[in-house]
Amino acid sequence: MSFHIMAWIMTAAACVLGLRFIFAGGGVLREWGLEPTTGALILFRRLGALYLGLALMFFLGRNAGPSDFRSAVCLVMGCTVAVLAALGLLEFLVKRATAGIFRSVAGEAVLAAAFVWLWWAG
Repeated sequence: MSFHIMAWIMTAAACVLGLRFIFAGGGVLREWGLEPTTGALILFRRLGALYLGLALMFFLGRNAGPSDFRSAVCLVMGCTVAVLAALGLLEFLVKRATAGIFRSVAGEAVLAAAFVWLWWAG
């Protein structure tokens, strides 16, 4: 997979997540077995803005050629998304989230592997 394709995938995924977190965060929380409290919804809306920022970054950088910066982006995104997957798994194992979180964990694991592979392949 090329960086160009991965950038398009991240643009689309981050847009969907950003908009979902901003406008339908309660649904995500309920999927994970959590109560959609006011505080959680405030945090989700703020996280939604960060996801939209990531979408824009990947959209604008989709044609970036090989560089140290592009490699750093791939490594940082790979590690960050791997940590998200690990945290989701941990929350399930300690029974703070239901099995509904596994859709997020699986997607994050795939994205982490793809970004690390892009970084490794250079």
